[in-house]
Amino acid sequence: MPLGKFHGDIFWAVYEDSLARRNEETMQTSRRLLLKQSTLALAVLGFGARFARALEKPVQTGTLNLITDVMGLQVGNAQDPRLRSGITAVLFERPAIAAVDVRGGGPGTRETDLLAPENTVDAVDALVLSGGSAFGLDAAAGVQARLREHGRGFAVRSARVPIVPAATLFDLLNGGDKGWGLFPPYRDLGVAALDAAGSHFEVGSAGAGFGATIADLRGGLGSASAVSPEGYTVGAVVAVNAVGQVTIGEGPHFWAAPYEIGSEFGGLGWPAALPPAALTLRTKGHASGNTTIAVIATDAALTKPQAKRLAITAQDGLSRAIRPVHTPLDGDTVFAAATGLRPLADPIWSLASLGALAADVLARAVARGVYAAASSIGVTDLPPAWRDRFRS
Repeated sequence: MPLGKFHGDIFWAVYEDSLARRNEETMQTSRRLLLKQSTLALAVLGFGARFARALEKPVQTGTLNLITDVMGLQVGNAQDPRLRSGITAVLFERPAIAAVDVRGGGPGTRETDLLAPENTVDAVDALVLSGGSAFGLDAAAGVQARLREHGRGFAVRSARVPIVPAATLFDLLNGGDKGWGLFPPYRDLGVAALDAAGSHFEVGSAGAGFGATIADLRGGLGSASAVSPEGYTVGAVVAVNAVGQVTIGEGPHFWAAPYEIGSEFGGLGWPAALPPAALTLRTKGHASGNTTIAVIATDAALTKPQAKRLAITAQDGLSRAIRPVHTPLDGDTVFAAATGLRPLADPIWSLASLGALAADVLARAVARGVYAAASSIGVTDLPPAWRDRFRS
């Protein structure tokens, strides 16, 4: 055999063998890739299907449709009709993980820095929502004093310091008697609110929402709750004192209508057609007298960063229910708290579900607060209540 032909045969044999091995490796790689992609696709589809099925379940309120449907907390209100202001205290049966998110340009708060995820104290004994602007923050001192009597608080050797963050709204110009002299009454109102804490509490013209107003109506204290598809309870309490509107145009319908459960704020639904001026901004027209403050709570076990994410997401509820919101004229603040009675099933998807639900619950609570506000007929310096203008 000629040497050239021999070498050529060897070359082609080696080449064909190499090509065959390469093809086999390519096929194996393709099979492995296909298997991996198929497994991933099935996992995603399977998990997505579970998540989609969960979301298909109708949302239900808790038993009371109040934040107190969340096990491990109670709420108390105290108000002074002459003062036209009040306090709402949220008491936790044991210290609760908490965080806060502030979106308004003019907030009034106390002890919110300690709620930052990087800071040492991670649990609170109570949260306070107050009227009275900066004066109203004294209410937290009253709550703190009463809790200390009960032996509650963050332990520093033999000392105990109850942790009571607070947020306040501006209701100083609503016609109430604010001539309190050297000592504002809010500390005593804080004690009274804590002493009144229980499962049932009044909404509408009560607590921190007693003297609240919005752009064209009387504001109020609202609350709502819901049970998530995974069985967690989420609740909200909110004092609605926004510079903006909660209703659409000049009609009775609420911006939060798509989220209403049953007839909790009238059952009017969405208007058949948006009125031409629906998107025209309607505000109080002045810089004072604003801010919406809220507490979101859940029985899920959350870390401090997770509670912070819940507070951030819940702020969307204000955006759904109030227009405009988060303005330089508001001090909008949302606390989030977790009583920790139920382990979180999944740190990402369960938290995402809780956040979405919290935003809906807060939107509903806003509308309920305005819907339930007491009549302003015969009361000077307050706008009409929803019931005065729209209820026949």
